[in-house]
Amino acid sequence: MTRLFGTDGIRGTFGVDLTTAIAADVGTALGEACRRGVLAGGVDRPRVVVGRDTRPSGPALEDALVGGLVSSGADVLAAGVLPTPAVAFLTSHLDADAGVVISASHNPPADNGIKIFGPGGWKLSAQAESRIEDLMRSVETTSPGTVREVSDASERYLTHVVSGADVRGARVVIDCANGAAFEVGPEALRRAGAAVVAINATGDGEQINEGCGALYPDVVRARALTERAIGVTLDGDADRVLVVDEDGALVDGDAILAMLALRLRDAGRLSGDGIVVTVMANQALRRWCDREGIGLVETPVGDRHVLEAMREHGLVLGGEQSGHVIVGDRTTTGDGLLTAIEVLAAVEPGRRLADLVPFEPLPQVLVNVRTNGRRATPGELVRAAIAQAQGRLGEDGRVLVRPSGTEPVVRVMVEAPDARLASDLAEIVAAAVERETS
Repeated sequence: MTRLFGTDGIRGTFGVDLTTAIAADVGTALGEACRRGVLAGGVDRPRVVVGRDTRPSGPALEDALVGGLVSSGADVLAAGVLPTPAVAFLTSHLDADAGVVISASHNPPADNGIKIFGPGGWKLSAQAESRIEDLMRSVETTSPGTVREVSDASERYLTHVVSGADVRGARVVIDCANGAAFEVGPEALRRAGAAVVAINATGDGEQINEGCGALYPDVVRARALTERAIGVTLDGDADRVLVVDEDGALVDGDAILAMLALRLRDAGRLSGDGIVVTVMANQALRRWCDREGIGLVETPVGDRHVLEAMREHGLVLGGEQSGHVIVGDRTTTGDGLLTAIEVLAAVEPGRRLADLVPFEPLPQVLVNVRTNGRRATPGELVRAAIAQAQGRLGEDGRVLVRPSGTEPVVRVMVEAPDARLASDLAEIVAAAVERETS
């Protein structure tokens, strides 16, 4: 049987890969898992926080999942439409036994997903997710639980995010991707002291991630240049962020990690004097870390891998080039809003964000090849194309080919000193992947 959980929970097209029946079964199994001590110590009456983003399928999936939880004896704390990191925070803040987010993150509106947090707001291990899947086919009958609305869920999260923040004087355009942060995103920045212009903040889930948000940073770039402001762009569940500086240059997750590493080190907060990155991290970041004497731990792609490495090595900062950044003394998962506020706070009066990025990234080209469910690992044809491309690059660049854990695509990344060369080689390798998987 194909496993439901991927690298970031369950994700698929609503009504096809992800149905209300599946959501109900997951809810029932999660409640049972809490009772049996799969996530931590067993409890007779689990308490589970549930939130969602703005997608049209969200209410139906939420009703089904909540029904499953209640049927398994769990008491549900309904948090409404909130970012993924807000649900993680509330899971810890309310001392709940688990938290669930119904969201497909950066995926298009037709998709949806289920992400689960354990006690303390930590993402589940692959083993715990596997156990929940097993329990979907073996659940005991028990007395039903209850549902209670957490009426001040947004307020609790906002208080947490802006605690101690001071970004007075900052002018910010925030692109909310018509997603979960359409209300709390602009409000958090305003409370921290920024002058805010919000775009794609209608909460229209039919338009979530559609030509807006973190997948389309040119949208916030254009408006930020018009407003003479810094741009902040979130994805649909606001667990990742990209920033645009005053000159319109993109500040991605690699640059954010470097800036925050310096900020945390100066404040005595950079425990372990190191950071965690993924295999996608730009070589320029790696070289900068070496020059600065900042240690670097590398993981596979996925913020769960980043967090596991942070906990294993006692590090407080980690993240992904895509904008998932974890500031470990403030949050248990990637939090786009919290990260944006940390970045804005680093821009002291009289300084510019554009002057704080400490390196120039090497050109990187990423090509996504749809696989239609075919072979995920490179075969002989692809391996030959990779070898040929790497031979042309030598030690000045690299080629990375990996299957996505959230979409039916293979991602081809080429990094080179020259953007044209990177593009040409990426297309050659992508063509080999396409031939091999067609």
